[in-house]
Amino acid sequence: MGRHSLRERFIESGVMTLHQRGFFGVGVREICAEANAPQGSFINHFGSKEAFAVAVLDRYFERTEAIIAATLGDDTRTAMDRLTAYFDVITDALAGAGWRHGCMISNMSLEAAEHSDLIRGRLEQIFASLTQHFSAGIRAAQAAGSVRADLDPDELADVLLSSWHGAMLRMKVERSSKAIDRFKRVMLSTLLIPPASEPAPNPGHA
Repeated sequence: MGRHSLRERFIESGVMTLHQRGFFGVGVREICAEANAPQGSFINHFGSKEAFAVAVLDRYFERTEAIIAATLGDDTRTAMDRLTAYFDVITDALAGAGWRHGCMISNMSLEAAEHSDLIRGRLEQIFASLTQHFSAGIRAAQAAGSVRADLDPDELADVLLSSWHGAMLRMKVERSSKAIDRFKRVMLSTLLIPPASEPAPNPGHA
């Protein structure tokens, strides 16, 4: 039980530490200090800093999946509302952090994927899972007639998520909501437009 608790302490502390300071921005000694744990126990539990980062990514993604379940998986909402609700919930979290830390999945992709096949492989799996969730949501919205049906839902989900993660990285640079606002204003209104049989009102006419 003690070993399990110590591992949990490392992971819980690591979610905050790696999210805020990045994979290369913190060393094993600092990770142990943040977790208030002896340095020797780090190797016993994880073997390497890369394996630790994967465990932290797993915990972070568990929380992301909980948000997905509460938004994309909420069948009390319309199919389109489920899609937009996910982005709204994440936006609130980003705002709460002062637009500083972004998404750990995006951050780790930019920082560590080139240097670690172990981390890159896990990130690839995470992105595949995210795309699958959004593809299902888009497919449901297409069936409901609220999203254009002329695009493949898998490709649409991939483009949407790539744009979203790019916006979060740009947000960190600007330290503002501008990139997030642009994503919602432009991407959601162009990629997820209503079917051609339901044209948008002409603003030039009353």
